[in-house]
Amino acid sequence: MREGFLKVFIAASRVALALAVVAGTALPAWAQNGSNPYGEWRYIWGDMSGTRYSPLDQIDASNFETLETAWVWRGDNYGRTADGVMRSTPIYADGILYTVAGTRRQVVAIDPATGETLWTFREPNTVRWERSPRQNYGRGVAYAEVDGRGVIYVVTPGFFLHALDAKTGDPLEGFGTGIPIEGFPETGTVDMFATLGHPYDVNTGIDLARGAITTSSPPLVVNGVIIVGNSAHQGGGYSNIENVPGDVQAFDTRTGQHLWTFHTIPRAGEFGNETWENDSWRFVGNVNVWAPLTADPELNLVYLPTDAPTNDYFGGFRPGNNLFGSSLVAVDIRTGQRRWHFQMIHHDIWDWDLPVSGILVDLTVNGREVPAIVQTSKQTFVYAFNRETGEPIWPIVERPVPQGRVPGEWYSPTQPFPTRPAPYELQGLSIDDLVDFTPELRQMAIERTRDIKFGPIFTPYVHTEDSEFRATAQCPSATGGTNIPGGPVLDPETGILYVQSRRACGGGRLGPPNEPPSGASNAPAGAQPGGRGGRGGGAPGGGGRGGAGGGRGGDDDGGNVQPGSTPVDFVSASGGGLGTLDGGLPVFKPPYGKITAIDMNTGEHLWWIPNGETPDRIRNNPLLQGIDIGNTGSQTDATVLVTRSLLMWAEGRGGRAVWYAADKRTGERIGSVELPAGSSTAPMTFLHEGVQYVVVPIAGGGVPGSLVALRLPQ
Repeated sequence: MREGFLKVFIAASRVALALAVVAGTALPAWAQNGSNPYGEWRYIWGDMSGTRYSPLDQIDASNFETLETAWVWRGDNYGRTADGVMRSTPIYADGILYTVAGTRRQVVAIDPATGETLWTFREPNTVRWERSPRQNYGRGVAYAEVDGRGVIYVVTPGFFLHALDAKTGDPLEGFGTGIPIEGFPETGTVDMFATLGHPYDVNTGIDLARGAITTSSPPLVVNGVIIVGNSAHQGGGYSNIENVPGDVQAFDTRTGQHLWTFHTIPRAGEFGNETWENDSWRFVGNVNVWAPLTADPELNLVYLPTDAPTNDYFGGFRPGNNLFGSSLVAVDIRTGQRRWHFQMIHHDIWDWDLPVSGILVDLTVNGREVPAIVQTSKQTFVYAFNRETGEPIWPIVERPVPQGRVPGEWYSPTQPFPTRPAPYELQGLSIDDLVDFTPELRQMAIERTRDIKFGPIFTPYVHTEDSEFRATAQCPSATGGTNIPGGPVLDPETGILYVQSRRACGGGRLGPPNEPPSGASNAPAGAQPGGRGGRGGGAPGGGGRGGAGGGRGGDDDGGNVQPGSTPVDFVSASGGGLGTLDGGLPVFKPPYGKITAIDMNTGEHLWWIPNGETPDRIRNNPLLQGIDIGNTGSQTDATVLVTRSLLMWAEGRGGRAVWYAADKRTGERIGSVELPAGSSTAPMTFLHEGVQYVVVPIAGGGVPGSLVALRLPQ
């Protein structure tokens, strides 16, 4: 281990020398921003603003296709996750890479040049970890410098917060309090249940009849404060009206002292409480902040993107708009007080929560400088606000939306619609959207969807006893549009947003829950477990979370379902999927996946390109023999990265093992290089000892849960 420390010291010294050389040249103001020193990647989104942008340009159009594999780091050595997927994006700070791996969310420090493991930290086993519905969902760690010392912060499935010395992995002295569980260190840990405000047992956690709360994304550290979001049960598969609210907590970076809690479901006397009719705020849960956070340290604001309340698809027991469900909330970093908010969906019953961070960028709109925050969404709207005041940059108007007929449901008469930019993906479904490669295929698609209820976005689900329709088309589905495996990137020097989207439509209907079959002891009371898309098993529809088209499901939510108490009156029912044509051909038109460039200074779409290439199952489909269908793109979530020189991406989970590059001004393809396996989540880049590396999390092809580092030939 001492040898490893020596290597770290040498590496850090070389970084300092490289930065001294760079400092002699003129860098743009953004590159000098203190949240992310030049060449580093200190946040999973690259910087505190969430741009996923790097000013590095060593890898450019002239040499991209010479990229080679520097090393592959195997995450499955630390306990393979159930699906073998690596969800963590590493960070790079002060000469070391950091990530998490395995269901225990083991923290690992990695030598950036060789892929050698330098140190690891693993939380002792607990019943809380065993019961967590998010064991497989660790997305990374946070880094901060405290009194000149690098510190790694990690939150775990058991709902603990650990602070570790960044060079050694040792628990931080003076942080937190001792945890009375065998194996825990005497210092360096905070039990986040202790300050959440619910009865709990230190060994087992919160009573499962109340629900569960856990974590997935790393915390955000800003202005001496650690801000921790959270996640919970899969909303559509958790079929009880009770759950734990997704309250956000803040702690001191030095001591771990609890500073404040923001109630995402307002309590009596708090702003927004009246939007929870029938006193539903007392028992309903979720409204988690499971996406990574972003912040403006000068305005002293942190931005919280929230998810839907319990249950994702039926809310008759929670009438009202349900603040702060499916909202963007700006909270004061020092006090935890709401400064402004915007609710994207009133009374969300579609599982269209906010799965990605809001991105901070300074824009010039109509000749006026605007400090902005840009929020993309599953429903493929772009919401743009003044990040200081919350005022929309372009009007967002309330428009009437279709009303449903499910007994006992409460429907909002209107929903907010941004007027600019235009939506970047298919919204709603009509006959004009059905596949039309040939007249025969168009007719097949019409016949296949004859008993599906078409309509615009926000069309509610039909009831299982509806004799006219077997399902409602949901476009995008809960895993369509923009989701966390891919997500947007933004070039802060131009204000251009590059947003990935996945065209996935599902079919949904609602029906009463049934008793679980024998042997399903871990199912909620009153829920019938099924496959993804089955009753109580996720998004409505028998076609799985991928919806029609047979594409892979997204990464919205998932996990173990635990016992509860009061069953929901209605849950998503199986048998409602749109289905596909023979051979898995989607019933709707391509592109099935794409990347869209939007100038956020004007709100104008500039261009779009397909995500990679047409999948083999589409290209070789017998129904398409002899037909030139062009490039449909892959029906996956592109994992995208933007630098000063290039737009780079991979097709994403389930796509080809290929790394692509395009001209970020025009979208013109520059080239591609092979990866050892397909990309599984967001990539990153950094400069180490004068060499630019790109690290891509990968999974598949016999390489589960791993990282691959690319660099130019040395």
